[in-house]
Amino acid sequence: MSRTSFAVHFRTVAGIAPLAYLTEWRMRLAERALREERTPVAVVARTLGYTSESAFSNAFKRVNGKSPMAYRASLNGRKGFSQPLPGKGADAVPA
Repeated sequence: MSRTSFAVHFRTVAGIAPLAYLTEWRMRLAERALREERTPVAVVARTLGYTSESAFSNAFKRVNGKSPMAYRASLNGRKGFSQPLPGKGADAVPA
């Protein structure tokens, strides 16, 4: 099956283009990770197949209207950056 045939069939069945579906799926996974985990944005980006944090942040903002950090901060009821990861903030013990 050609890519064009696949895209037409996919759109007929799913009601959305394949790449748009993939982007939406990745953003839902990103939202969950940002909501439920304290994983750094760069790690979330790599986990979802983005080659750079910048590309991921731009895609996330295009879909959600907020940067990943702003999205996470809004969930936590805070403005600005989220709390530091354990062992990464001012209370970190040197190794």
